Order: sequence, then C-alpha cells, then structure tokens
Amino acid sequence: MTFGEKLRALMADREIGVRELARLVPYDPGNLSKVVNDRKNPSAKLAERLDEILNANGELIALRPVPPPRQLMNGNLTPDDAERIGSALARPSRLDRGVVNSLATVLAGQRRLEDAIGPGGLLVPVAGQLSAITSMLKEASGPHHRPLGRLVAEWTTYTGWLYAALRQDEKALTLFGRAEDLADEFEDGTIAALATSFRGYVARQQRRPCAVVRASMAALATPGGHPIQQTFDLLQAAQGYAALGETEQARKLLDQAADRAADRIEPPPPVYWYSEPFFQLNIGIVHKEIGEYGDAAELLRAGLDGMPADQRDSEWLDEYRDALTEAQERS
Repeated sequence: MTFGEKLRALMADREIGVRELARLVPYDPGNLSKVVNDRKNPSAKLAERLDEILNANGELIALRPVPPPRQLMNGNLTPDDAERIGSALARPSRLDRGVVNSLATVLAGQRRLEDAIGPGGLLVPVAGQLSAITSMLKEASGPHHRPLGRLVAEWTTYTGWLYAALRQDEKALTLFGRAEDLADEFEDGTIAALATSFRGYVARQQRRPCAVVRASMAALATPGGHPIQQTFDLLQAAQGYAALGETEQARKLLDQAADRAADRIEPPPPVYWYSEPFFQLNIGIVHKEIGEYGDAAELLRAGLDGMPADQRDSEWLDEYRDALTEAQERS
C-alpha cells in the first residue's frame, strides 16, 4: 500500500476531505491533493502531522517514501571519483584538485537531494562525511589545502543547516560558529556570510526578532559576501524589524531589497536557491509581519508557483506555505 492509498483510506473512514484536512495541518490544499494522490512525496513533518490528525498510530509515517541508502550518498560520482576520494581519505598526502572537485560534487548532489527528500535522511551521512574531511584537512598540505579548507567550511555550514532544519538549534549554532571561523581562515566571504545568515534562520524559528536583525546585519557586513546574499539579508532583517513592530525601518530595508530582487544575478553554488521567486517569498513574509495580508498572500503564492520544479516540493518551503495559509486566512 502506498502513502497516498493509506491516506485516502483514513480520510474516507473519518469522512474528512482534502480542504478540511489542509486546514487542520495547516497546508496548501493544492499541494496536499498531490500527496493524497501519490503525485508528491510528503515531507517528514507533513507525514507526522497527518498521522497525528488522522490517529494513524504511525502507519502513515512508516509508509512515507524514503530513497534507498545508496541514494543518500548522491553526487553522481564515477567509480574513479569514489576511488580517488577513498585514497585521499586514507592518505591525505594524495590530496589533489580532482579529489576536491569530486568532494564538491558529492556536497552539491546531497544539497539537491535534500530538496527532494528533506533533511532527516541526510543528516547522518553528511555529518559523517564532515568528520572525515575535517580530519583530512588537518593532515593535508600543499597547494590544495586552501580549496579543501573552503570546502570544509561550506560542508560545516551545510551540516549546521541540516541540524537547524531539524530544530536541533544548539548543534546548528555551534557548527555555524565553526564555519565562520573556517571561512575567515580560508578567506571565503560567501560561506562566512551564509553561516552568519543561517543564525538568523534559527532565530526566526525561535521567534527572536532581535536576534534575526542582529544576524542579518552581521551577514550584510561580512567582507566578501556575494551581492545576491545581501538581497536576502536585507529581507531577513526587514522581517525581524517588522516582527518588532518597527514598521518604518522594515519598509526602508524592504524597499532596498525589492529594488535588487529582480536583478538577474547568477547565485554562487552555495546559495543556488537565491532567485527572484525566492525573494518574492521573503518579501511576502515581510508584508505578512507588517499586517498587509492581501499583498502577502499574493506574493507568497507567486513565489511558490515560480520556484524551479526541482525545488517546488522542498521541505524547507513549508515555512512559506504555512505563511501563505495564514495570510489567506487573515486577508
């Protein structure tokens, strides 16, 4: 039995329709309909919530589709790549540009895999890989030490993000601090700014608007950050000010960010999701915090509809789906 088949059976037994179930979650009815009909895999969070609402006693959670373990080590590596990495892990003196490139391929593949399956299935392998390449960095030397150091900084940031997404905030913040230090050491402003910005994400989940503003402004001030990162951090700071009731300052930052949001700047790989639709989502969040629910709903809907197909079902978009539901209910 598939997840959708079990879900439909439970809904029929309890005489509850998609729209009513979506209201209880809360969740977008259109996306929930896809889950009900097995056209979209549910996130771990959604599966747990549906199981709870329908009193399924863990049956829905058990049926949630999860890719086989081998896929969790994604990255499209060739056998030669895998052998090269294994050799370098065993003997860091064998580190070369090919090893660094292969490791970067692994990381990029796992980030894209998270868009499909959520953070839960990736945390253990990614954290284990981080431990291995951190040990490699300590023993490696030569011209490829610096590129590896930058990659370890990025891997540390990403592992911190996985902890943050799973609401293990203390571990996340520890890793973000370590990533900032590594990024400074190896002169990677993009990763330093991203790690600092992610502190703002944790603060948002904790509903600590002062900390949201502090982290966002620190990310904006980080030397070497990419211009597209500054667009997001202006919006994240605006969210914090709006939540504090400082509407004038929120609008000032929102105007600065909105002028930049439509710029077609190619994001660097560590922030590949920064795009015009993603910025629309965050502009919508600011309008929601200000209390402009009609504008917020319109922007959030447009942003969700405009996300690339391979990101549209990502678990990290639940924050924005929930905001859309709230804005629609209050508009």
